[in-house]
Amino acid sequence: MFTGIVEELGEVVAVEDLGDAARFRLRGPVVTEDAKHGDSIAVNGVCLTVVDTEDGEFTADVMAETLHRSSLGALAPGSRVNLERPMALGGRLGGHLVQGHVDGTGTIVERTPGEHWEVVKVALPAPLARYVVEKGSITVDGVSLTVVDAADDYFTISLIPTTLALTTLGIKQPGDPVNLEVDVLAKYVERLLGRGETDAADLAEVKEMDR
Repeated sequence: MFTGIVEELGEVVAVEDLGDAARFRLRGPVVTEDAKHGDSIAVNGVCLTVVDTEDGEFTADVMAETLHRSSLGALAPGSRVNLERPMALGGRLGGHLVQGHVDGTGTIVERTPGEHWEVVKVALPAPLARYVVEKGSITVDGVSLTVVDAADDYFTISLIPTTLALTTLGIKQPGDPVNLEVDVLAKYVERLLGRGETDAADLAEVKEMDR
């Protein structure tokens, strides 16, 4: 589990094409200082398992499903990436609950600079629109952010100087893809409400059969 508070702006060192998968070598001295085999590190919001670490770098294998659902397949040596270690139990929850399970990808549509911040408009896949609400939380490339405006096909976010300087959102340009993870609590609520309606209908049918 993560919080969406990026710890480090890392870099892709190497990408090995394995056909239906890929092996990434990434540089991140901060996130690897206590990492070991089997640990998790979020890369642009995608939870990856550490294979090995050495000299401030770590290796992770990426499955075809992850390459298909996220923008990691577009990464190349030299690409900058947002890195975050899992939250520690008992620690502060600085952002919101983030699983590192990407729900889909969006595209940066436009950037509007302000005096002290920058507003970014992101195209939103239709199936995810119902989970995105004004003043709600969303994770963009692993960064926990508050939604400013929410529409059926886009949302906007305001980025403070710290976010612009310390994450990849400061260098992303219109047309660039970003990984999106919606609030998992919204998905659970939707599932439970839908299940409740189904359970009520099934119970009514059973009672009718018993008469």
